[in-house]
Amino acid sequence: MRRYLISMYQPEGTPPPEVLEPIMREMDALREELRAAGAWVFAGGLHPPATATVVRVEDGETLLSDGPFIEAKEHFGGFTVIEAPDLDAALEWGRRYARATTLPVEVRPLYDEPAGRP
Repeated sequence: MRRYLISMYQPEGTPPPEVLEPIMREMDALREELRAAGAWVFAGGLHPPATATVVRVEDGETLLSDGPFIEAKEHFGGFTVIEAPDLDAALEWGRRYARATTLPVEVRPLYDEPAGRP
């Protein structure tokens, strides 16, 4: 089984409860299906972009700056790591995430461990 990252991109702010509650019910059901299928690895949601700190090294000096790496209308809001036998299976989970969240998602394979190669 290969691991895949499903990343979710969302607009700034929190939707009103009447919008968010049905989405969260769908997400809970989808996570339970992933667990039952043995595909669940882990997931996490992120705090808003304003809480980010960008770390850069220039000429050997570490520079820190507040805020997201890039300014955008949508931001990386959360992720799920799954195990799937192939890209088609991972894309099916991604489709279901996009449908449940109503947000665009990106599905990307992770490098194999420990070699760090595709």
